[in-house]
Amino acid sequence: MDQSKIRNFCIIAHIDHGKSTLADRLLEMTGTVEKRNMKAQLLDRMDLEREKGITIKLAPVRMEYKGHELNLIDTPGHVDFSYEVSRSLEACEGALLIVDATQGIQAQTLANVYLAIAADLTIIPVLNKIDLPAANVDGVSAEVMNLLGCSKEDILCISAKTGMGVDAVLERIVKDIPAPKPSTSAETRALIFDSYYDDYRGVILYVRVVDGEIKKNAPIKMMATSAAGIALEVGALKPDMTPGTGLAAGEIGYIVTNLKSTREAKVGDTITLPNLPATDPLPGYKNVQPFVYAGFFPESNEYYQELKDAVEKLSLSDSALQFEPENSPVLGFGVRIGFLGLLHMDIIRERLEREYNLDLVVTNPSTDYQVVLLNDEELDIKSASDLPDPAKIKEIREPWIKGEIVVPQDYVGPVIQLIANKRGIHKNLSYVEARALVSFEAPLANLLTDFYDQLKSITSGYGSFNYGLDDYRVEDLVRVDFYVAGEIVSALSVMAHRSESQSLGREIVGKLKEVIPRQNFQVALQAAIGGRFIAREDISAYRKDVTTGLYGGDVSRKKKVLAKQAKGKKRMKRFGKVDIPSEAFTVMLKRD
Repeated sequence: MDQSKIRNFCIIAHIDHGKSTLADRLLEMTGTVEKRNMKAQLLDRMDLEREKGITIKLAPVRMEYKGHELNLIDTPGHVDFSYEVSRSLEACEGALLIVDATQGIQAQTLANVYLAIAADLTIIPVLNKIDLPAANVDGVSAEVMNLLGCSKEDILCISAKTGMGVDAVLERIVKDIPAPKPSTSAETRALIFDSYYDDYRGVILYVRVVDGEIKKNAPIKMMATSAAGIALEVGALKPDMTPGTGLAAGEIGYIVTNLKSTREAKVGDTITLPNLPATDPLPGYKNVQPFVYAGFFPESNEYYQELKDAVEKLSLSDSALQFEPENSPVLGFGVRIGFLGLLHMDIIRERLEREYNLDLVVTNPSTDYQVVLLNDEELDIKSASDLPDPAKIKEIREPWIKGEIVVPQDYVGPVIQLIANKRGIHKNLSYVEARALVSFEAPLANLLTDFYDQLKSITSGYGSFNYGLDDYRVEDLVRVDFYVAGEIVSALSVMAHRSESQSLGREIVGKLKEVIPRQNFQVALQAAIGGRFIAREDISAYRKDVTTGLYGGDVSRKKKVLAKQAKGKKRMKRFGKVDIPSEAFTVMLKRD
């Protein structure tokens, strides 16, 4: 294909603003997919994506329009996948910015616009859902003009669902988005912007060729991981895989390799040819590290091997997933898995339960902490139960994030109050038309469980939130342990700031009292820091009236029977075991 006829672009937006629906219309109007094969959210291949109405895995597709080759990348809209979005933007020359005419600009819209500007892309603003009665075209247009500094004539008003105005989008893509820059280098370089593992074919890479070309059966090499492989098949997605002879500079397509895991070909890596290797990799590659950790345990220990095999299979196609075996006295054997965020964790949990038929117990999510010992040795702990003896610890560092919240102006006060309650620091406040942008810093651990839900509650559902990891800071942190009937349950231990530890201990002990069933003996639930108890609740015993069979006679008969019962209860308390239900391990996620 003549390079001047190629247009590479992606669609960026906040969750649920209509990216995938617009992609459907574009496929339909360019005749890429026949009408009879058309279905909603065609590029979202996973059942989970269709049910939740969100894009989890990005998808490229090639279309033909008026003699031009249009390469579209449908990107995820959630903050957990922002690194993948940034790599997709690097593979393009332009971006369609979709804004919902009923909701206006939201946090992820801003984050993606910043990424697109940083990648120096041509941005075409598109107002979607204008056919809805609640659409506020003038108000949202003013927000977009403020954000991008464009004029009202530059904004396209469409309805992706009905197809209204979508032909104007195609015309603008051809007219405004520049063709790829001609390659000046003889070396071959291609950017991997996504990769996944296919059970039958091995690792499949989605790539943008920047310099040179990659032909079928050519040997290839990854510059960051140094893995070598063979391009067994090369082609484009239309939207199904269509093999070709090769991919030339400026083109987007797929490569089927003989690699065994996506860890060998990570998102953002540069592909080159071993016989003419490139000297400099493409910029922007980083090794994505998970920062949310949770323990996954099977309902019964006999399914541990099945869980381990399932997690290993999922990790083949998700290089961000990290896991290690974990053992708990209460829950038995399991795995501790690292995720990019809470949505990522939810998706993996649902996939394990659906695709591999597993019943899981998931412990409270936590983050990782950097511990410096008195002998200056540094440890990275992913679970509170791994914390060494406090007497040996010099300092503990916890991760902090930089966040942005976009809300209507009326809700600014409650939002700043919420940030303060989470030990956050409010940094800046700016206004875009009728919306406020609140910038803040906060410890990640405090935002893990119910921050998003509380934000939605206090802003009547209008608040949206975006964040990125900032740095690790030294804080006065302690480990809060929980005892059930005098026995420590290490899977319940949490890290907390000393100032919040007492209230947290009381709150969790109160929630445990609701989920742990009553026994025939009194059960004490306690929270402790080191050897000092800071909170306690008692689950009272079941009482059986043992005096019902007695009538008349001396009162000493009654006392004797009650004394015998008390003795039995005392013995039961010594030897009785409390069966802790799986809900107890997710009490942090329980809403009040």
